[in-house]
Amino acid sequence: MLAIVGDDAVHRVEGLPGESAPVGLTLALGRLRALGVTGLRVALPAPGHPLGLSGPPEFNARALDAEEAVICHGGALGLVPEVYEAGPDGDVHVEVVWHVLPVREAPPADVPSLGEAERELAEALREATEVLTRLDVAGSGPVAEAAIDAYRARAERGGRRWRRGIRGGPCGCWSLRSGWGC
Repeated sequence: MLAIVGDDAVHRVEGLPGESAPVGLTLALGRLRALGVTGLRVALPAPGHPLGLSGPPEFNARALDAEEAVICHGGALGLVPEVYEAGPDGDVHVEVVWHVLPVREAPPADVPSLGEAERELAEALREATEVLTRLDVAGSGPVAEAAIDAYRARAERGGRRWRRGIRGGPCGCWSLRSGWGC
């Protein structure tokens, strides 16, 4: 719960089914669970790119304006934050009101498949490696050169396979077989 609230003063949830007034975040999460919600998914859409949204238009429009939303799994509901800030720099009081709106239970828009994401990430890594090699920023002697040569050899063989948590990183990010990742 503290990870959601952070340094904000207060979070309230408005429009929750069965509640006539805004309620605190802890109570709201419990009520959502009682309504059948089994999970939450964060959507971070940008103007012109509704990544993670599934509609209806009213929900998508509000989520695009806020540039973030939470979609509930197991309940056709979504939450869109509205942030209020007051005070001078260094002493800002932040309140967040989460508006509960109906959503379509459908796959999110524009989310790439795992294969597409792997290809995009592999391409970005190749481009970054080439740029860093040209700038000689990635070089630290023979060990770095050997690692770059091994990466190029794997890429040429088509061995760009990805798997989860290669070194058991804390965030379980996607990593190259060579051990790159978080």
